[in-house]
Amino acid sequence: MRIGTWNLAGRWSDAHLGLLLEADCDVWLLTEVNERASLPGYALHLTQSRMAARRRWAGIASRLPMASLPDPHPASAAAQVGATTYVSSVLPWKGCQSRAPWTGAKHADKTANAVDDLLLHLRVADALVWGGDWNHALSGREYAGSLAGRKVVLDAVDQLDLSVPTADLPHPIDGLLSIDHVAVPHGTATRASRIPAEHDGKRLSDHDAYVVEVFTSSAVE
Repeated sequence: MRIGTWNLAGRWSDAHLGLLLEADCDVWLLTEVNERASLPGYALHLTQSRMAARRRWAGIASRLPMASLPDPHPASAAAQVGATTYVSSVLPWKGCQSRAPWTGAKHADKTANAVDDLLLHLRVADALVWGGDWNHALSGREYAGSLAGRKVVLDAVDQLDLSVPTADLPHPIDGLLSIDHVAVPHGTATRASRIPAEHDGKRLSDHDAYVVEVFTSSAVE
């Protein structure tokens, strides 16, 4: 089982499609998805809410049979694939404003409120894979989020009994760790890798893509 995540930055081209198909993932947890996006051989479910014109907050693409679920938060998409619930989320970044879908004056408050809303839905999943653009590194220097926001995210990961194989992978900016993640049930055997989001020497997104390969797990299937 191969699970990927990529923030498309609202862009779409044949090069974006090529990267997604070449990565050969069974399920993609996508964020900032252009409404023109289409993946042959995959079902695609997007959030009802728009992040901007012609751009949805998040989406899930699956080449396995998939049932769309209600959005657990305006910036998160959810779907059922087999016995597993997949959730793709954008979480607040340091410069986001205090307006929908974010509530709270400080960044940490916005993150806590969004994560609390998500936990109401994520806790009831029998098996869960949660990922997307969390806007937080999980260790080291914090650039996109805040240290208080990071603690909120890590506490949620612990509550959900998940592990995050992408936590130690590099960000496109040297010296930083990834803010795009895939979290799987704790104890799942995995291998994580980064795919530079480049084509012909040009960046396709300011985010790289990340893939987690699941080797053995009864919880993710």
